[in-house]
Amino acid sequence: MSKNVNKVQGVKYENVDKDYLEKRQLTRKAGWVLLWGLGVGAVISGDFFGWNFGLAAGGFGGLLIATIVIAVMYVCMVLTIAELSTALPHAGGFYSFTRNAFGPGLAYLNGVTDIVEYVVTPAVIVVGIGAYMDTLIPGIAPWIWWLIFYAVFVGINIYGTELTLKVALGITIAAMAVLVIFYIGAIFSGAFSWDRVFNIAADAGQTPFLPKGWYGVFAALPFAIWFYLAIEQLPVAAEESHDVVNDMPKALIWGIVTLLALSVFTLVLNSGVGGGALEVGSSGAPLDIGFKAVFGAGATSTVLTLVALTGLIASFHSIIYAYGRILFALSRAGYLPRFMSVTSTQKTPHLALIIGAVVGFGIAFLLDALGDTVVGAALLTMAVFGAVISYALVMISYIALAKKRPDLPRPYKSPLGNTGAWIGTILALISLVATFAIPENRPGVWGTLIFVVVMYAYYFFYSRNYLVAQAPEEEVALLAEAQKELK
Repeated sequence: MSKNVNKVQGVKYENVDKDYLEKRQLTRKAGWVLLWGLGVGAVISGDFFGWNFGLAAGGFGGLLIATIVIAVMYVCMVLTIAELSTALPHAGGFYSFTRNAFGPGLAYLNGVTDIVEYVVTPAVIVVGIGAYMDTLIPGIAPWIWWLIFYAVFVGINIYGTELTLKVALGITIAAMAVLVIFYIGAIFSGAFSWDRVFNIAADAGQTPFLPKGWYGVFAALPFAIWFYLAIEQLPVAAEESHDVVNDMPKALIWGIVTLLALSVFTLVLNSGVGGGALEVGSSGAPLDIGFKAVFGAGATSTVLTLVALTGLIASFHSIIYAYGRILFALSRAGYLPRFMSVTSTQKTPHLALIIGAVVGFGIAFLLDALGDTVVGAALLTMAVFGAVISYALVMISYIALAKKRPDLPRPYKSPLGNTGAWIGTILALISLVATFAIPENRPGVWGTLIFVVVMYAYYFFYSRNYLVAQAPEEEVALLAEAQKELK
């Protein structure tokens, strides 16, 4: 490895030899169906756990309106990143897009917010898994379940990419089947009632539809995001896709269509069974309430609750894949310690996967030990805080690249163009403010912000002086910048 070779936008780059990159190789194992499974699988836990806290925040009407607003934001974003992922197909995903639009400083910020989302989200999900397991096998400390599930699914991710993707697809299909069974049961069993949907008592001067008023819509936005959060992880699989130009847009678009349909059925039907929105809104296992209402509290319900874990497991498994790749990409480029990006003999980023698991487990354990808030809701808000910052950055990057790099090949183009990106950016920024809406969750958000500041200090004082010129995300950006200077 040579000494610093050049200084660009306040950072220093080092050249690396072939051996450096050969130790950091991924393999191409994914077609569009496996990518679809990875994308939907990453999100589908939102139909099993997390969204329901929005009922407590805004009532059914508040969460319904919030979900419509957030659905618009995600459609805009998915079409935007479908275009960018074909133009810049690298494992860095959002970090790569922002790097090319605005340089390394904002790229690193986007990468750190992605880390927050992808490391915290499995912690949210594993808390949900623990809640479901407690309904089946009471009396076991939640952290034991967290440890078991992290060990098993990090292990699968380390073993190999092909196995990881096939497991993700299989569990995703099983999870969708469980949801469809519940939907059909709720509709035809008589367990669903519109009265239960609107059984949250209205505050003074408010209505049953909006029991918390319009502020409830605002407060429900972070929980509506849980219906769709993590579909955007798919671009990190670009270096492991057989045909990224054709497969990535197809997987993203069909993925969001699938999730839109699931969110409507889950929101309406799960809110109207059992103790209705009042009970479901505070439950750690809302679909368990639904199964018991439809099928009774006997063996059938127990079996279906066990099967319902597939939804949480699908997302847990898929997002472990995502944080492994974003940590890998940032490490390979030198933004994070370089040892984290070394891949195993199976060509998987084993060190990044293990480190992310240790941090996620620690976050869940810490908040659980504090015991002064709902762990799942607090963690969820932290994940959303990181996510919506990255959403805004990537859509602004899309707008900037359209102006700065009009010659950049874009095999797929968003039908909404800059208009969609602007709409998505505005909604993401509104959602960012909404993460502060619920006082009990604010400490977690402030803690996340402190983490981002600390990480940025590491970049400013150290890693920006040791970036890797040959990392794919950096190499393409540096080449474009050099060509611009020549002109």
